[in-house]
This record gives sequence, structure tokens and C-alpha cells, in this order.
Amino acid sequence: MMPKRSRLGDVRGPISNGPMQSRPLVALLDGRDCSIEMPILKDVATVAFCDAQSTSEIHEKVLNEAVGALMWHTIILTKEDLEKFKALRIIVRIGSGVDNIDVKAAGELGIAVCNVPGYGVEEVADTTMCLILNLYRRTYWLANMVREGKKFTGPEQVRDAAQGCARIRGDTLGLVGLGRIGSAVALRAKVFGFNVSFYDPYLPDGIEKSLGLNRVYTLQELLFHSDCVSLHCTLNEHNHHLINEFTIKQMRPGAFLVNTARGGLVDDEALAVALKQGRIRAAALDVHENEPYNAR
Repeated sequence: MMPKRSRLGDVRGPISNGPMQSRPLVALLDGRDCSIEMPILKDVATVAFCDAQSTSEIHEKVLNEAVGALMWHTIILTKEDLEKFKALRIIVRIGSGVDNIDVKAAGELGIAVCNVPGYGVEEVADTTMCLILNLYRRTYWLANMVREGKKFTGPEQVRDAAQGCARIRGDTLGLVGLGRIGSAVALRAKVFGFNVSFYDPYLPDGIEKSLGLNRVYTLQELLFHSDCVSLHCTLNEHNHHLINEFTIKQMRPGAFLVNTARGGLVDDEALAVALKQGRIRAAALDVHENEPYNAR
């Protein structure tokens, strides 16, 4: 049996200051959208498009020679996956979250992990507001009624069809996480008349004053006081199923839930039970723990 390599021996050596002997190999591991990066890379590197769902689908040449990797969110790199790459020095996640990469293992192997913190900030914030407005004003359901040919002949029918619509102004929107996207949602929500509160233990004191928000210091307090809860935090080993049977019971009865962050933040089964029981009035999910989502 061959002895295991020591951690020190696993680390990639320093990058030479001299010119490289050949064009470096950079791989886009999953997907084929490299429209922004390709014009920059084409003159300095050879780019391989893997379109893989796992490292077992990646060509041996890429595993042996790629010094850089770009990746979206559909492939997961565990420690075992990372060890398959023999020359890799850097991984760039095309997006903000790095929860599909074992960052600790990458560091031990001498592989730098980077992300794009500003990716999709405005788009996700806009989508979040669209979902919140749909939950409150039932626009999606009303539009579907019209599309399906439902006739409204008087105010009583309109009132019945719109049953469940809620008034926005004065309600409390609770944000879990006030990073770039959370901040963008807060600014949009204030325009519609929401009172905005947030919980984010990683931010320094005073940020709430600069944005005119209400800060709470426990998740329990945020859930208890919010008419609508929207998730905007990263997914890590500490907050998996942050919204679960226990925390749902801490929410206001009849509150809304919105998740445009990561599917693993919500226990889908606990949420389904809460919706059936009416404890949560409605939920809008842009992400699921297991994707593509299989509706049962």
C-alpha cells in the first residue's frame, strides 16, 4: 500500500515568475456560458468546455493539466473531487456563493477559491420584490383567472377572487442577511412602505442607521415580529435548514416566506406542513435544496 501524501506535499508549488512554456489550460466545468470570460481568455489561455455534472464526466486531460477552473452552480467539488485535479491553482465561482466547493480542502491543496460578489445583485433583488408583491397582492393568481376566462361582473366577484390580498404599507419585512442583495431589497421595500428589519450578526453596529432600518440581534426576534421573512444569507454548515419546524413556530401565524438565496436554508418538508396547516400563509421559493425540483 502506498503511503498517504502529507498535507505539505499536496500543496501546489509557487507560480513561476518567468514566461509559461505553453498556453495554460482553463476549464469551464459546468454549463457552456462563457460569453463574458471568453473574450478575455482566448488570447492568453486554452479554454476547455466540460459541460459536466460531476468530475467523473471531466476529461482526463483537464484533470491533469488545467491550472484554472470556472464554474457555475450545477457541479459540486468535494475534497475527493479536488484531489483529482493535478495542476489546479485557482477556482473562480461565476456567482457569489461558494457552498458547492469544499473551500477548506481547496486551501489545504493550495487552490485559491474566488467568487464574483456583485453577480446578480440587482436582478435577485428585483426578483425578490416581484415575489413579495405577488404574495401580498396575488397578482399571479388573479392574472391566471383572467387567462382561464373567469368573468368578473361585479365588485363582489372581484373581492372574492382577491381574497387573501394583504395591505403592504406598514407591514414589517424581515431580512435574514443584509449583504449586497439584502441591502438592495431593503431599499426597494422601503419605497413600497414596508418597515424593514434585519438580522445579520456579521455586520458592525451602525449600518442600520445609515440605511434607516431596524436591527434585531436574534433570529427569533426577527421571525416573531415580521409579517414577511425573506432570506438573503449564504449557505454553510451552521445554517442548513435555518427555517425548520422549530423556527417556523417562532414566526407570526399567517406570515409569508420568501427564499431567493439557497434552497438548503429551508426544510421543505417542514414548510409543506406549515403551509397545509395555515401557519404560513404562502411561500415564494426561487431555489430548492434539490434541483431540478421534483414536485410530488
